[in-house]
Amino acid sequence: MSWFKSPAVRVGLSISIATGLYGLSFGALSVAAGLTFWQTMALSLLLFSGGSQFAFIGVIGGGGTGVAAMSAATLLGIRNGVYGMQMNALVRPSGLRKAIAAQITIDESAATASGQLDNAEQRRGFWTAGLGVFTLWNIFTAVGALAGDAMGDPKQWGLDGAAVAAFLGLLWPRLHAKQPAAIAVVCALITVLTIPLMPSGVPILIAAAVAGAIGWFKHDAVPAGMAPDVEPYEEPYSEHDVDHYAAEHKGEQ
Repeated sequence: MSWFKSPAVRVGLSISIATGLYGLSFGALSVAAGLTFWQTMALSLLLFSGGSQFAFIGVIGGGGTGVAAMSAATLLGIRNGVYGMQMNALVRPSGLRKAIAAQITIDESAATASGQLDNAEQRRGFWTAGLGVFTLWNIFTAVGALAGDAMGDPKQWGLDGAAVAAFLGLLWPRLHAKQPAAIAVVCALITVLTIPLMPSGVPILIAAAVAGAIGWFKHDAVPAGMAPDVEPYEEPYSEHDVDHYAAEHKGEQ
């Protein structure tokens, strides 16, 4: 199948456009938080993890220390390391491509790749989404940072809530089971209660520690609740997977 006819490529391109546009919000908010244009661009080019970037400038803008900002950003960035192990097995990059793949392993590239069953489609989805988001995110970060002063207070345009709304939209459909929903509620309540009492950046670390403690002591498997509620294939995944496996191993017996 060619790249132009690939479903994974189409999905990757659409995700790239939708996600890249949030770079406007980050660029404007970063400048408003006191960072320079080049500091803002360094975060998008080198850190390149939307949640971590927003956490970093949120702590800095709230008067938090650099250590608290880096801690919050690192905490949210740990998930990319988990994605990396899975993407390394799916994409199997080598040489320089491995370094590039590590940089563009994010929510969007991992989701696009893992949503495909054919290995070629997995690779197409990963590279399309990863490189597409990286390119557009940095372009719109620059636009947002340069236009920050002309726009005035980003809060007047609702840019401070755009990222929060996006993350909530991604999380909400996955909270079907009682346990994940209960953990989310507990962590949200802890964050709200500790914000007036703790320095900026610390409440999110406390909430994360509580969530980690719950996960550590709660060993029961959760059969459902965190999986996407949209089935990408017409037939059940298990049936499609069996057919795909049989086609790949035809003639080996």
